[in-house]
Amino acid sequence: MEKNYPTGSEEYQKGVEKCKRKLRGFIAEKHCAPIILRLEFHSAGTFDVKTRTGGPFGTIRNPEVLAHEANNGLQIAVRLQEPIKEQFPILSYADLYQLAGVVAVEVTGGPEIPFHPGRPDKTEPPPEGRLPDPTKGWELLSGEKGLIQLPSDKALLEDPVFRPLDEKYAAICRCSVEDWRIAVFGLDPGLPLFIFWSTR
Repeated sequence: MEKNYPTGSEEYQKGVEKCKRKLRGFIAEKHCAPIILRLEFHSAGTFDVKTRTGGPFGTIRNPEVLAHEANNGLQIAVRLQEPIKEQFPILSYADLYQLAGVVAVEVTGGPEIPFHPGRPDKTEPPPEGRLPDPTKGWELLSGEKGLIQLPSDKALLEDPVFRPLDEKYAAICRCSVEDWRIAVFGLDPGLPLFIFWSTR
């Protein structure tokens, strides 16, 4: 099933493209891709399919959400992106954080991921504890030279349950582009159809 995304105004689309170029240089210069990607994941990962709440709508910048235990340290990523937001005030924080995550993947050699703008900023923070089960999608984030190295990466090779799965996945493909896109879009609850419509 194909998702329908809103078409932003020409001015908004131009802002997205200019911001994307700025983010490429900024993320490469600051070597901040891991924390930017973590912010994007923690923002999108709060979406709840049943209630249609949470998700990548900029609420992660709120002190209440940054105080969630799982978000420890993400205030750095929020602060890093504030000067970019000031340069591109037309973009919502929600779109900025997701765009930065897409650029972080690309800057570090990952696949090009299509970006669909149109997320509004929301004020209602998601409840704590909404991040996905860390054992789901593990094979996409693990590896000897992963972007975000965790102690669990090494533990996968020692665990009697996970080691065969890790070896099987490695034999099939080493994080294929399609798997990565599925993982990224799996976190995207879709975009509202009432925001940033073109006036043409």
